[in-house]
Amino acid sequence: MGLEHTGDLLLSLLNHHFELVFFIVLGVGYYIGNIRIGSFSIGAVAGVLFVGLFFGHYGFRISTSGQMIGFALFIFSVGYQAGPGFVAVLKQDALKYFTLALVVALSGFSMAAIWAYSLSLPPGMSAGLLSGGLTSSPTLAAAQDAVHAGSVSIPTGWTSEQVVDNIAMGYALTYIFGLVGLIMMIKFLPKFVGIDVVKESEAFEANSKGDKALPQNILLRTYRITNKEIGSMNLKTLREKYWDSKSVVKVRRDGKFFPVDEDGLVFGDVIEVLGPRHYFTEKLSKIAKEVIPDWDMSNIQDSAQIVIQNTDIDGLSCQEVSIHRRFGLYVLSIHRKGKNIPYTPDTKLKIDDVITVTGTATQIKTMGEYAGMVEQEGVATDMVTLSLGIAIGLVIGMFSLQLGGVSVSLGSAGGLLASGLFIGYRRSMKPTFGQLPEPTRWFLMEFGLLLFMAGVGLRAGGGILETLQENGLVLVIAGICVTVTPILIGYFVGAKLLKVQPALIFGAITGAMTSGAALSVVIKEAKSPIPALGYTGTYAFANVLLVLAGSLIMIF
Repeated sequence: MGLEHTGDLLLSLLNHHFELVFFIVLGVGYYIGNIRIGSFSIGAVAGVLFVGLFFGHYGFRISTSGQMIGFALFIFSVGYQAGPGFVAVLKQDALKYFTLALVVALSGFSMAAIWAYSLSLPPGMSAGLLSGGLTSSPTLAAAQDAVHAGSVSIPTGWTSEQVVDNIAMGYALTYIFGLVGLIMMIKFLPKFVGIDVVKESEAFEANSKGDKALPQNILLRTYRITNKEIGSMNLKTLREKYWDSKSVVKVRRDGKFFPVDEDGLVFGDVIEVLGPRHYFTEKLSKIAKEVIPDWDMSNIQDSAQIVIQNTDIDGLSCQEVSIHRRFGLYVLSIHRKGKNIPYTPDTKLKIDDVITVTGTATQIKTMGEYAGMVEQEGVATDMVTLSLGIAIGLVIGMFSLQLGGVSVSLGSAGGLLASGLFIGYRRSMKPTFGQLPEPTRWFLMEFGLLLFMAGVGLRAGGGILETLQENGLVLVIAGICVTVTPILIGYFVGAKLLKVQPALIFGAITGAMTSGAALSVVIKEAKSPIPALGYTGTYAFANVLLVLAGSLIMIF
């Protein structure tokens, strides 16, 4: 059988089973995107885009409705994830981060509009140039959605399908150069302007330790009492001198462990202690010696979040509930309506408080049954909220206003983002509402984005060679300008005018361009996660602004 005949048979098979094409594009693209050359990889989005271009060149397409499902899952999940952080940023440095996100969006928008006008690019190519140059998938999605929704006028002689194809081709040609350019700029700009991101991150972290305590190293250890004076102390005295008010201390007598009672401790007692490392060195080392415990599977420690739902607990203090004595659990933190509140014996517990504890699986389950629910057991997705949240977002996007004869609307992208933001924020306030576990959220966002990008690649593949011949070089140059200009202007405005701290500024710029790939480079260069704080500050604003930019750029 000849090679040509084999190729014809393969094409025939794929033409009759498009679902096979889709998963090949997804799988091969994901694999290619994760191939590393040194420390660099193009990423799954670019990989799927390029494989989609290849298959699109041979006439394969994905249905608009299929692509829309991926688009809806992606945008809603982005909003859901950003919801809590969006509100937190609004309450903290809202104006500073909003201004930086706005500056980046406006400078990118302006560059794309200028190049589109001066080069007389075909309709829709400006949106591809903007979204590709900024490596912003939400911008691309919003632009294509604006065409499908009919909220932008189509020039005479063009169809909406041709305009959507132009958007896809412009994005495909500029995305890879935008991604590489962004990463190179973020990597080398700090050195050029004389910022040592490692030292700045270390200094920022040192100054922040008073406000943001680092996670505690909680350990389970066994000790034998070696101080004979302990036998003369009652429980009250023991607590005052040798307890930190948080650690779990149990004594073993007659082969059983139980909380220390009113009789206190005696010389030779074996105690089991669950607490932070410093408690052992500062307190227990003065009265006891560590011994090798008898371990079994029941000793394995785990952490979980317990949501208070029992009305009998509402209003009681931590001392009255006595989590450490009653359940043998160490309390790591308490969150109320998304905020961390101090944990002391006098702290009053409220309904919907989220208590993070460490202990054995049995202890966690026992407290969960008494107090309300164990969050780590929440592996099921609230399908009602997810489905209706997406539906409501789509409905919101249908409404439009007439301003100066122009129809203005959020579009599906803006509506889905708004719905996701609200539900994500509401979830942070009320943990029993709208459950969407992190692994599920990651899958929906990743699968939705790649489904959408596969459609973009397949659509663009049909005319990519012609576009390369006609506008390829100038589009690449224009895309580089759209990438570089917002970074330079964003740095100047953020660092010089807004006084964003050096440890945060480059993370904030990548957030303003919604580029997770570039953020990973910043974190690696800083050898610290501190830049992610700046990323969070601008990311939520940027999602809203770049979605709007995707619709408005269609004017040019």
